[in-house]
Amino acid sequence: MTDLTKTTTPAASKGSALVRALKSFALLRESWVGMIGAFLILFWVFVAIFAPLIAPHDPLALLQPFAKPGTFHVKTGTTLWLGTDNIGRDVLSRIIWGSQTVLIYAPLATICAYVVGVMMGLAAGYHRGWWDTILSRVGDIILSFPVLVLYIIVIATFGASGINIVIAITFASAPGIMRIVRGLVLDLRNRDYVAASQTRGESGLYVMLIEILPNARGPLIVDACVRLGYVIITIGVLGFLGLGLPPPDPDWGGMVNESRKLAMAFPHMTVFPCIAISSLVLGFNLLADGLREVSLRD
Repeated sequence: MTDLTKTTTPAASKGSALVRALKSFALLRESWVGMIGAFLILFWVFVAIFAPLIAPHDPLALLQPFAKPGTFHVKTGTTLWLGTDNIGRDVLSRIIWGSQTVLIYAPLATICAYVVGVMMGLAAGYHRGWWDTILSRVGDIILSFPVLVLYIIVIATFGASGINIVIAITFASAPGIMRIVRGLVLDLRNRDYVAASQTRGESGLYVMLIEILPNARGPLIVDACVRLGYVIITIGVLGFLGLGLPPPDPDWGGMVNESRKLAMAFPHMTVFPCIAISSLVLGFNLLADGLREVSLRD
């Protein structure tokens, strides 16, 4: 008869999970799709970090209204590579500085949503019973509302700010994450290493966080990459609806909103921010595809 207490150890479990995670990222080099996605993400991360150095102008500086891409600005002696908007702000500089907004609030909102969703899913899947019933019903109620309506209700109630955007996205996204985690936990809770941990007398919290969660990382990492792309789109949509960061802060969605009535006459004011949003979302989607491809090989 097998001694369940010797089936696994916490150190071995955490060590093997870390090794597998590092191996998955190392194997990403074998997926050209994943590498393209990683390159796009790293490009925008680089742009966001070094925005003060590479932005040719202050994003709030008023230069020459309605300047077309490639216009030479005599006073500053620089070329306005992507033109300017309706009040003369450099589009390229605003896109560069706007990348900081996206890459701060999108990962923060996704992390907060995952913290809440993962804890709900772990509790519902591991404890079952009334935990599962209550948490699942709460999640069903939230998911029954159109997502965009939830965002509008939360932000209209508490006001437009970066923190309120994070709260709105967390509130609307956590139930979906909970469902994914709950399904994974229902499968993993019957594994031998979980039984071994329970036999050692470990607490339920320890079993969920140390034994179950690391072994559910694969699908969650892929989902996180895809969900980050959706969150970036959401931030852009909220900015377009006037519910993003209050002006004059550079915000890609807000840039599209400010220029939407002039898009036919001056398309550069709308097209370039849309390209920025699309390229970053594409990067996360391709990275998710690459990680999924690698996990199937591993």
